[in-house]
Amino acid sequence: MRIKCFIACSVFLAAAMHARGQGNSNDSVMKGSTIEVLQKYKPQVKNATKPGWLPQLPPADTTRSVLNYEVPQQTLFYSFTSGQLRPLALGKDSIENPFPNYIKAGAGNLSTLFLDAGIGTINGENYETALHLHHISQKGPIQSQQNALSGFEAEGVLRQDKNVWHAIAEVERNQLYYYGYDHSLYNPNTDSIKQTYTSVKLGVYLKSKFTAGSKEITFTPAIVGSVYEARFSTSETNFGLTAPFRYKIDETLDAVVTFSTGLSHLSRPVASTGNNIAELQPGVILQKDALSGKGLIGFAVGKGGNIFVLPDIVANYAIENTSLMLSGGWQATVTRNTYEELTTENPYLSNNYVVKQSRKDEIFANVTGSYGNHLTYTVRASWWNFPALPTYLNIPNDFQQFTVAYDNVSALSLYGGARYTDANKWSAGLNACYYNYYEGSLPQVWELPKLKIKGDVAVKLIPKLTLTGYVSSLSGIYARNLAGKAVVLNPVFDIGINGEYQLVSRLNAFLQVSNLLNNKYQRWQGYDAYGLNIYGGLRLKF
Repeated sequence: MRIKCFIACSVFLAAAMHARGQGNSNDSVMKGSTIEVLQKYKPQVKNATKPGWLPQLPPADTTRSVLNYEVPQQTLFYSFTSGQLRPLALGKDSIENPFPNYIKAGAGNLSTLFLDAGIGTINGENYETALHLHHISQKGPIQSQQNALSGFEAEGVLRQDKNVWHAIAEVERNQLYYYGYDHSLYNPNTDSIKQTYTSVKLGVYLKSKFTAGSKEITFTPAIVGSVYEARFSTSETNFGLTAPFRYKIDETLDAVVTFSTGLSHLSRPVASTGNNIAELQPGVILQKDALSGKGLIGFAVGKGGNIFVLPDIVANYAIENTSLMLSGGWQATVTRNTYEELTTENPYLSNNYVVKQSRKDEIFANVTGSYGNHLTYTVRASWWNFPALPTYLNIPNDFQQFTVAYDNVSALSLYGGARYTDANKWSAGLNACYYNYYEGSLPQVWELPKLKIKGDVAVKLIPKLTLTGYVSSLSGIYARNLAGKAVVLNPVFDIGINGEYQLVSRLNAFLQVSNLLNNKYQRWQGYDAYGLNIYGGLRLKF
């Protein structure tokens, strides 16, 4: 078709040129004429290029979801625990408790007397306070098997424009008896085996934010001092200072540096000794999308001029499109083994022990996650190194008290825990940790359990009735008997339940049972458990 068109156009142009030549030579005008050019046209559509289909995932969603969760008003329990008070990290609670004050009192078998009271109404626009008073005393069937624990705690928070001040004050008295001796061989005077621990603690914490240029700096120092008194002319003074600085480099990276020191002096008839440590810990903290972690290195000078290098390196990775979080790292700390720390763990400890600081290293891998909307779980595997792990041995020929034996030992541990929560209907949790000690410098890791199991459950059967329960087990505890041979203590197994029923809006009745199965076990060699303990009473809210 294109060739025919080309030929027709050529003939037309040749005729035109010939006519022009004739006109010029003859000087005449060509007569008018009409020329038609005919062409057949067939429309065509160009074939489109075939796209290459490659399977690809949609782009990852890196936006941070906004989670709005309203905490329901907690009106089930008003009792305080006697654990260590911590600085408040949350802002002022906008939900008002209709009954912020309470007093709870009861009695039961084993000559049990119980008192627990709290006051939380001394508040203002920029400050909050809380006061707590508690007491419990019991007396078992064994001679001198009795104890009484009383305490008072107060804390307050003052908020300023850029600073938040937090102060604590604690007083505690713990009286007990060394009843773990062989009663067929010894019958000492009751006063000679009585021990009373009294502690007074004051602390001040500050959270302050300020800017240096365009960068934000957070400064959170803390000062804590205490006096710890015991019978047999024993006293210990403690002073602690922590000064952490945090400098925000950008949205993902912070630089931190912390200076801390702990000063202690133990006074006793046999000898007086100091127990001090100072540490400087610089490093960085990272938070970027699914990856987070920290890299800190501590340089410490401890008792006797010992120098410690203490890494604190942790990495966390959240697997995309799952609820799994993988973690791993290496963390090292130093424990000063003060008299207060050790007697809090083992109250039957003698004041005549060697004061030595203990380093602890842990290299771990951790997995946390959830299944569905109710179940969360954690699995952790660790390798430990304890150059001077404090263990406890009965003093020969005097099984009333223990002394400290330091063990150079390593260990492998496996921890697992899970919790199921169904809104405010019921909740249950269970966790277990197993330690496998090896290459120790002592025949056994004395008086420390190899397996620890804890569980708890809380259920609200009806609006006015709440039940809670717990189970606790310790096993694999090695001790030394009167003949000096290693023995394994019977496993510790304790089950307890607690119920509380609302009689009227301000008055509740409660009943608490511990060692429900009345098991006979010894957490410490020679010290039998109290047995079944039941006590109950009333709780008034106002």
